[in-house]
Amino acid sequence: MALVQIENVSKIYRTGEIEIAALSNISLSIEKSAFVSFVGPSGSGKTTMLNMIGCLDKPSSGRILVDGQQVDKFNRQKRAAFRGDVIGFIFQSFNLFPVLTAYENIEYPLVMIKNEPAQKREEMILTVLDSVGMLDQKDKFPDQLSGGQKQRIAVARALITQPKLVMADEPTANLDKTSSINVIRLMREMKDKFGTTFIFSTHDPRIMEEAEITHTLVDGKLS
Repeated sequence: MALVQIENVSKIYRTGEIEIAALSNISLSIEKSAFVSFVGPSGSGKTTMLNMIGCLDKPSSGRILVDGQQVDKFNRQKRAAFRGDVIGFIFQSFNLFPVLTAYENIEYPLVMIKNEPAQKREEMILTVLDSVGMLDQKDKFPDQLSGGQKQRIAVARALITQPKLVMADEPTANLDKTSSINVIRLMREMKDKFGTTFIFSTHDPRIMEEAEITHTLVDGKLS
């Protein structure tokens, strides 16, 4: 069974009497442990697609199944619980808490979502910090880290709950070339090590080259 199954999905945004079709009758499937990118010009529907799969929004029509669950039928509370159990997120602006250390940023979802005991949290955090090569930076605050280091912490935070799926919206947009390449390679390593599926929206040709599957969106349609 595919990890993600999208069936005839459309998303219409309405502003007064104006309708904007962000996605139009999209159907596709994504397998477990895949490395998939959605590409296309700005406004093509990439972020909308990630929001649908990531249970941050619901389609206007069609069905979305993630890990065998029809998530478009979930209410807001159930979507939030499902995201905490199954999905991790990586953002182009990192979205780290500036008042928390790297260690504490990674710890946050274990406290707020998983409610793991302190000893188990420590073991999990040190393991994932080591995996992303940031163990020696664990006590630093975000403003003491480079862009590439911040994104490594963001990857670690996304993986700490052991999700089956990680959504990454333009994850290299704010990184220089070297940092971008390093972060992409890191995510490939994490995919191979943990069997996590990574889904990206991107303009970055380096991610397009690394992706196993690329879907191109133009005006809300697959092309």
